[in-house]
Amino acid sequence: MEEYTLVVRKPCFGLPTSCPSCLPVYFYLKFANVPFQLDYNLTYPDSDTIPYVESGEYVAYNNEKGGVIERLKEDDIVDLDTEFQSVPEWISMKAMASSWLADAIKYELWVGTDGSSAQSIYCSDLPWPVGKVLFLKQVYTVKQQLGITKDNAEGIEEQIYRRASIAFGALSSRLADHIFLFEDRPSSLDAVFLSQALITLQALPETSVLRSKLLEHENLVRYADRIKMEFVDAGTSSSVPNFHANPSSAAPRRGPSNWRSKPKTKPKREKTKEERDFKRRAKYFLVAQLVSVVLFVTLMGQVDGAEVELDDDDDEGFDFNE
Repeated sequence: MEEYTLVVRKPCFGLPTSCPSCLPVYFYLKFANVPFQLDYNLTYPDSDTIPYVESGEYVAYNNEKGGVIERLKEDDIVDLDTEFQSVPEWISMKAMASSWLADAIKYELWVGTDGSSAQSIYCSDLPWPVGKVLFLKQVYTVKQQLGITKDNAEGIEEQIYRRASIAFGALSSRLADHIFLFEDRPSSLDAVFLSQALITLQALPETSVLRSKLLEHENLVRYADRIKMEFVDAGTSSSVPNFHANPSSAAPRRGPSNWRSKPKTKPKREKTKEERDFKRRAKYFLVAQLVSVVLFVTLMGQVDGAEVELDDDDDEGFDFNE
């Protein structure tokens, strides 16, 4: 088996990466005993191509075919879910983690807390003005994605936390005192949930509502702590039980994978056309972001102006700011 490179966002809060999109891929590869090294991209905090996995001419981007994990499965690199894809309970658990818990973490990072955790994960390596504007833009985007308005903010927040509580309760009951969530072997569900749990426990502030709800389930907390100790702190995946993954991914182990805070220098190779196009577009990414920020601020200013005019002309005295 070739060694792969997983490109993720920066390490922080005691995790190899605290990005909710990147950390599940890290655990998925660890669970599958796929040898890989970590490289860090600190330049493009809102790029939807990150995380991505590359090896030789092969590249799997996050914005392709349902994400990196699904791409790795479809391309016969590694598939931990073959035995579970027809199990209704596994499917429902995966759906809850990928929607309800994912929305809850997104809400807490960008809206429900002071935003310091999100800024540390995504924006701390950018110049302050750029990082601050991109942060505010992302807050606005998340509110749109979650359907949050001034009128329904409290109701949406209540719904998010209620769904998170249901998901934690279901996962806690399913885990009980087992090693993993299903059949004592890892799957993409374990990779997704463990990432969410560790980000909730380590990246979110102590005042986090989501964090307090997770702490109500001691077996989930012990589960997250154990996996972190075995797969992050110790840098080894030796505790994974033997199991048969996709035949195309079976290969002798090549020892523990190490993660580093700086990208490793790799031998130069001829890049594919897709990679050259990607690198060329990346050079103009920040410029495009700045242009979009200027347009965003301009449009928001125009909307504010329109609201003021409407307020002045409304005979019934309706106030958008109430």
